[in-house]
Amino acid sequence: MSANQSIFPKTYQITPTGVEIGGCNLLELAKKYGTPLYVYDEQTIIDICTDYKNSFAKYHDVQPLFASKAFMTKAMCAILKKQNFGLDVVSGGEIYTAYKSGFDMSKVMFNGNNKTLDELKMALEYGIGHISVDNFYEIELLGKLSQELNKNQDILLRITPGIECHTHEYIQTGHLDSKFGFDLTQIDEAITSIISKYPLLQIKGLHAHLGSQIFETQVFADAVDVIFEQFKHIKDAFGIELTEMNIGGGLGITYTTEDNPPSIQTIADIIIEAIDVCSQKYGVNKPKIYLEPGRSIVGTAGVALYKVGSIKQVPNGRKYVSLDGGMADNPRPSMYQAKYTAVVVNKINETPVETVTLAGRFCESGDIIIEDINLPKLESGDVVCVFNTGAYGYSMSSNYNRVLKPAIVLVNSAQSDIIIRRESYDDLLSCDEVPDRLL
Repeated sequence: MSANQSIFPKTYQITPTGVEIGGCNLLELAKKYGTPLYVYDEQTIIDICTDYKNSFAKYHDVQPLFASKAFMTKAMCAILKKQNFGLDVVSGGEIYTAYKSGFDMSKVMFNGNNKTLDELKMALEYGIGHISVDNFYEIELLGKLSQELNKNQDILLRITPGIECHTHEYIQTGHLDSKFGFDLTQIDEAITSIISKYPLLQIKGLHAHLGSQIFETQVFADAVDVIFEQFKHIKDAFGIELTEMNIGGGLGITYTTEDNPPSIQTIADIIIEAIDVCSQKYGVNKPKIYLEPGRSIVGTAGVALYKVGSIKQVPNGRKYVSLDGGMADNPRPSMYQAKYTAVVVNKINETPVETVTLAGRFCESGDIIIEDINLPKLESGDVVCVFNTGAYGYSMSSNYNRVLKPAIVLVNSAQSDIIIRRESYDDLLSCDEVPDRLL
């Protein structure tokens, strides 16, 4: 079983002294660092990176890229660098984080549907490996910039393969009506524009990303077929033999017992077999593969610790247990109706006796973390652990209500280290300016 198929981090265990992750007692972590607190298990991240590498090992040329939008910090870059992973980045901030971390920028791919001129310039100046070009506007922007800077740049064309996954509509990206990528009918025009106007842009391959939190398997084989069909068409129409394929990421993880995602090995076998079949079917050489796992790398590795505050029993209604975090440190429940699993850390051996709704502290009625969960009798001061918050918790966090962002701790071998310090009120005000006329 790969880590994406488990609710719990690899090192999660219940011991006589309490709940541990990475050999660290969660209750002690909450006391030492405060709450809310993100806790990441380094071993889980390493193990699932290893799973990806081992699962695709039989293919001749594979480069996994971590989808940075899931969780991007300098410490995360350091872990990935040791694992020989590359990075898929989508903003200047992610590019800058990678660069300042000493990451090999040749292993970085820049993705996104509306890259700015400044971001593209940064990418070229930092020697980024690939840019996944998303639209005609970007072709012109990047093409002219490459000429001004006299920089050759390897690119992929991002295509919309017309494959719809059964996931939340907000995280479907491969279907036809999408803001991402070129429609298949636009590829010829895009290539013609590049080869006729912008010779410093080197078209290496195609990029197709299907979406996020995917449980289906056939969609990956379908995407490979679409890409190979386009490889053949481009070879016949332009005499260009593309050598690289970015199949995207999106493999789902287990948030609750109702989830049943496929293993990494299963997805790898399907993709590799599809490439074998399509290579013969279309008479095209097997390309280098790029993968973009994000959630499946860090989702299971991260948990969030909260402290219970107020408790409200609605007459003839729900019992609301308010935590000291919520939609500002994890907006997924309010955005995607995401479901989670939780335990009460300091009452881990007690029997669940009541159904409660774990509510956030923010001034929105929709700020609910988990609705109707069975837990032991809760009291103010109890510590709740919510699992699978490693992806899109911190990266989507905000200062809504001017609440400070939590700290992040990395644990491994009974050692805990701060990798993002807790914000202070001075941090919160650090970008504020007051015009003289208001003083």
